[in-house]
Amino acid sequence: MVPLPDHRPQNLSLGPLEAEILDIIYDLEEVTVKDVHDRILADPDRELAYASVTTVMRRLTQKGWLDCDKTDRAFRWRPRISREQAQMLKSHDRLKHFLAVSSPDVVAAFADSLDVDSLERLDAIAQRIQAVRRQREEQS
Repeated sequence: MVPLPDHRPQNLSLGPLEAEILDIIYDLEEVTVKDVHDRILADPDRELAYASVTTVMRRLTQKGWLDCDKTDRAFRWRPRISREQAQMLKSHDRLKHFLAVSSPDVVAAFADSLDVDSLERLDAIAQRIQAVRRQREEQS
């Protein structure tokens, strides 16, 4: 079972421009503001001020999504967690929220509405959870 990442951004929800810029940074791995700005303006239908990109990248850094270092005379940003880790954290939060607000009847109705493939995946997940629990019990 893949553990959750050690680092967690303060706020997992992102605005549309934040998500777009983070997606560009995931693609390029390490960027300057110019790299991101050039990528956005590669679309001839887009207009966006350089300062807006800078502001969003600073905001993503404050939220814990990015690290920023100054190398030579340029600031360089890179993601603090991978795209896959971010998706894992978001899915974890959604499941936790779903289970926190849902009554057992709602969860049962949801499970009852699933197709065969989804039910088989749930069974596989339940078996993995049981195997991990057994392994933990054997180690303690």
